Amino acid sequence: MTTRPPDPLQGSYDPRSVEARWYPIWEGSGAFRPEVNPDGEPFCIVIPPPNVTGVLHIGHALDHSIQDAIIRRKRMQGYATLWLPGTDHAGIATQMVVERELALEGLSRHSMGRKAFVEQVWQWKRQSGGTITAQMRALGDSCDWTRERFTLDEGLSAAVSEVFVRLHEKGLIYRGQRIINWSPGLMTAISDIEVEYREVDGRLVHITYPFADGDGEGITVATTRAETMLGDTGVAVHPGDDRYRHLVGRTVRLPLMGRDIPVVADEAVEPDFGTGAVKVTPAHDPLDFDISLRAGLVPVQVIGEDGRMTAAAGDFAGLDRFEARAQVVEALRAGGYLEGIEKHRHTVGHCSRSGVPIEPLLSNQWFVRVAELVRPAVEVVQEDLARFVPKRWERNYFRWMENLEDWCISRQLWWGHRIPAWYCEADGEVMVAASRPRACVECGSAQLRPEEDVLDTWFSSALWPFSTLGWPEETADLQRFYPTDVLVTGYDIIFFWVARMLKMGVQFTGDVPFREIVIHGLVRASDGRKMSKSLNNIVDPLEMIEHYGADALRLSLLQSASPGHDVPFDVSWVDAARRFGNKLWNATRFALIHLPPRSLPAAGGYPEAPGPVDRWILARLGEVAERFDELSDAHRLSDAFSLMYSFAWSEVFDWYLEMSKPALSAGGPEAGPARQTLGVVMRDLLKFFHPAIPFVTEELYSHLVAEELLIVSSWPEVPRYAAPDGMETLQDLITALRGSRSDHGWTAGEALKAVIHDPHRSWRDWWAPQLASLAGIEARVGAPPESSGYLRVAAGPVEAYVEVHGVIDIEAEQERLGRRLGKARAALQQSETKLSNPAFRTRAPGEVVAKEEQKAVASRALVDKLVSQLEALGDVVG
Repeated sequence: MTTRPPDPLQGSYDPRSVEARWYPIWEGSGAFRPEVNPDGEPFCIVIPPPNVTGVLHIGHALDHSIQDAIIRRKRMQGYATLWLPGTDHAGIATQMVVERELALEGLSRHSMGRKAFVEQVWQWKRQSGGTITAQMRALGDSCDWTRERFTLDEGLSAAVSEVFVRLHEKGLIYRGQRIINWSPGLMTAISDIEVEYREVDGRLVHITYPFADGDGEGITVATTRAETMLGDTGVAVHPGDDRYRHLVGRTVRLPLMGRDIPVVADEAVEPDFGTGAVKVTPAHDPLDFDISLRAGLVPVQVIGEDGRMTAAAGDFAGLDRFEARAQVVEALRAGGYLEGIEKHRHTVGHCSRSGVPIEPLLSNQWFVRVAELVRPAVEVVQEDLARFVPKRWERNYFRWMENLEDWCISRQLWWGHRIPAWYCEADGEVMVAASRPRACVECGSAQLRPEEDVLDTWFSSALWPFSTLGWPEETADLQRFYPTDVLVTGYDIIFFWVARMLKMGVQFTGDVPFREIVIHGLVRASDGRKMSKSLNNIVDPLEMIEHYGADALRLSLLQSASPGHDVPFDVSWVDAARRFGNKLWNATRFALIHLPPRSLPAAGGYPEAPGPVDRWILARLGEVAERFDELSDAHRLSDAFSLMYSFAWSEVFDWYLEMSKPALSAGGPEAGPARQTLGVVMRDLLKFFHPAIPFVTEELYSHLVAEELLIVSSWPEVPRYAAPDGMETLQDLITALRGSRSDHGWTAGEALKAVIHDPHRSWRDWWAPQLASLAGIEARVGAPPESSGYLRVAAGPVEAYVEVHGVIDIEAEQERLGRRLGKARAALQQSETKLSNPAFRTRAPGEVVAKEEQKAVASRALVDKLVSQLEALGDVVG
């Protein structure tokens, strides 16, 4: 496979053709593998595995751009870099996709049976599961695809079983009853991250529970879920609440059900909420469940897994929970128990997959006892063994790790890691083992039933940093690349994923899973709102790549993503990055006019005796390179690439390329160092930008350098050069002279002469060819002229007296500028009159007022400019 492009570099920059060409070359050359730098120090990032069902979204694009920029730079610095890719089996999401496809054929998983259904999912994965990895390639991800992993592959499955068994042996995994998030739509327990909280308009129902002995009016409670009162087993009050303290120990009669329940005291009750007395429904509320444990109340489950009322709900059995809610309220009203109803806006958890409101249910599930795992995971962060970037996210991490509830890890699905547990049909004994026991350990029966549930997807994801490297086997990759160096992820999954990886990593390897945790924000719409289909403000990265190119998308994201901060993304940024790529393309074309194709060395090659302009740009290149590396090492990639972008555009493109032309064109002794400088500056610029815009830089590099891929070239080490004095003054003078040309309508090709008055001896002889080339001025140093016909142009300590006699008609020019000044003053007066009118400011729309204010600012600036130009003409010597 050839890596050399056709010659010469022609035409305009076409991202699609460039990007289609280079990825297969990189991958085929082995450039993505750590073996490309066999003697290098290991450096490893494991990719946060996207769902196998997924497509690349803008958050992925940001996350992967950051990781790839880090990896590409480290590779060029000589590290043996491993960016390990893979995908997550995504239990719920994948099962839903396949079940929807089956439903179109009139089939269901239940009609197929478990074995056939799981095979169907594997078949779907083989056919469609590679979509997102193809899109990752389109973005330019330089992952080692030879090491790609999948959370359900054989090796990772073995690791999952090993961890489960070991935790169970330590008493850190158990099966028991606790309140969990139940999705009636999916018929499974779901994790907290799969619960989407939405504000809804509900009703706060006040119910009076009469005292069982008939003495007194009873206690009033308030609830938004009236149907759950059928499962109440107590009423709780705060022990310090004087209104109710004397009632603790009494019993009330549960309306509609007729059973007596006690009044208990518990400090978890908030006296200021509602009436200060709360109904206790242990089977349907996590707080109530905890109260019931402390008070010895027995749970009564009145809502089933299908979202319908159970037999324990009495007359309401079989009703949908929301139908029951309405009927319970009416029954309470009819019985005289309804104290009142008020509108109440509150948040309700919904299943993010099905959209159905979740039901907190008391359920028999498998749990991880997290308390013992938390302390070591906190200590490694406190001791800086694992460091958050930015450091402020440590506070969030520590806060989330406090008072953690045990983790529900079982799911009622078929696609996933099946829990390695078996039940004896004879005596009910539960056995946990990596493989099926031959017989019951208690009674010897061979009639064993495997656990039907699978593990939460986050369980296998928590093992990702070490399981992907071969654990529990002592593989060469595990020994070389663990702990990994950097994890890049969004702040939204610090608790769900980062914390769990730290807990599991320390527990099973004795070391942290990663040394640095680089946190980025979320990509939002340009107005700061969350991207969503309902708001029609989603930016599709694949559309951005198709229209602008992957390089442009990557650079725009990297420049905008300050560590830990959300990104209010604007498509105009991608367009600006695309224009930068075109500018880089044209700058390289300029260099190739003066350099033979592929003539540059891959490293070194800096001139020994550069001229003043060359010394200036080489000195600036060294300064910017040093700062770029400092910022990159601190993971401030936004600042690093913004710095390099500004340097490239404002100094290399705007100044250096133009200032290099006199020496390049002269053909004398300065031409050789000038060509050397032009070559190494453009080469190193491509190297510095390669981590952000790999495709276009590789293409341009291939025209400058012989027989080496940029992706595996060495990182620039720019020698120190001393910049010449006077460059800033010269640039100010050129800018001022160009401004005068523009102000007075002199054409760029119109040669002018000027006397440079230099009382502070700033003048340098090398200025003359620059003034001639960039300002069209033939300059000589001398005293201010005494004869007429010179226009004074000041630039810091230097004054230029431009000879205008015969070039412009002073009187005609003054008349022209005077007319423009009159119109500008009239426009300014009109705007100021409007803005000084209180009625205009109060009655006109805000955008109209703002537009008028902008007009006033622009008119005022034009007036000032024209006055200055007229004053300059008035000062023409003579």
